[in-house]
Amino acid sequence: QVQLVESGGGLVQAGGSLRLSCAASGSIFSINAMGWYRQAPGKQRELVAVVTSDGTTNYADSVQGRFTISRDNAKNTVDLRMNSLKPEDTAVYYCNAHILRTRWGPIYNDWGQGTQVTVSS
Repeated sequence: QVQLVESGGGLVQAGGSLRLSCAASGSIFSINAMGWYRQAPGKQRELVAVVTSDGTTNYADSVQGRFTISRDNAKNTVDLRMNSLKPEDTAVYYCNAHILRTRWGPIYNDWGQGTQVTVSS
């Protein structure tokens, strides 16, 4: 079993900052990509940012320049630093990881439970 546990969501005024953290634990051999997705009410879940095991990052156009994703491979954690937040960033944010649980097993697409981020205008 693998668990992804997120923390750091909350309420912030427009222009403010928040930092989300996610820790993966359990039966983990290695982790490929780790990332953050978000889902606003009435909308589909969308990619926010992703970082590969070698540190390559990719961001949604809407957050480019405002958000920064980082990971600690030794601790199996991924963080999302969010600056200059806007009301349209309001959503439930989900941690995602592509995890190899055993050396020869399949890669699982694992999700955290989600953390609410609310940006007031």
